[in-house]
Amino acid sequence: MFRLIAGPCVIESEEQVMSIAEEMKKITDELKIPYTFKASFDKANRTSIQSFRGPGIEAGLSVLKKVKEAYSLSICTDIHEPWQAEPAAEVADIIQIPAFLCRQTDLLTAAAKTGKCINIKKAQFLAPWDMKNCIEKVRSAGNDNIMLCERGTVFGYNSLVVDMTGLRVMKDFGVPVIFDATHSVQKPGGNGTSTGGNRQYVEYLAKAALAVGVDGLFMETHFDPDNAKSDGPNMVPLREMKELLKKLIRVYNAVNY
Repeated sequence: MFRLIAGPCVIESEEQVMSIAEEMKKITDELKIPYTFKASFDKANRTSIQSFRGPGIEAGLSVLKKVKEAYSLSICTDIHEPWQAEPAAEVADIIQIPAFLCRQTDLLTAAAKTGKCINIKKAQFLAPWDMKNCIEKVRSAGNDNIMLCERGTVFGYNSLVVDMTGLRVMKDFGVPVIFDATHSVQKPGGNGTSTGGNRQYVEYLAKAALAVGVDGLFMETHFDPDNAKSDGPNMVPLREMKELLKKLIRVYNAVNY
């Protein structure tokens, strides 16, 4: 079965995170999908200085630790600076490198030295074959526990496009490839002071990626995406997640019979 990394874009409150984690665990347990909970403690790459960033590393990791202990879930969270790697590794099972920062050598090596799984998101401005250099940076620090994550490529102003052949290029590097179905439908900065998106296309891109042979999916979800504090336009409403995953399982099973 494909692996799923999912959760809200950012920690808005402890109650919000715990509720989403509880519901996602119920869904994925029922569907027998290997599941990792994801949420960010800080969004340092928002469109506007006024954008909500999250509770910060200390409070955020405390919330994620509660999720981990309460629901026996593995945790994924992202870091933006090298010094954040060690404290994040005390809670996170997967340390995620944001797409804009995937070429930052010090960030990659600091994350690698924790020994945790490193999920490197492919920059919107990089070709798939360029990600081999990112892999080599992590391996140079003694860590071979690496995943690559596709999240779309810049296509004109405020638009992204997904090259499905790029997923196969990255698969040839011998590491698991994850497809980020929600960030791939973003309209970066498309709302002027915030990011827009087209969540109606998440299902179709996710189906296509599974058909191409990715190892897992990344999707952000929220009880009320239209009122989320970050990335609402591209997030999957939590009430729709179970039926969406059922459809995706059918695609996965069809191409992995």
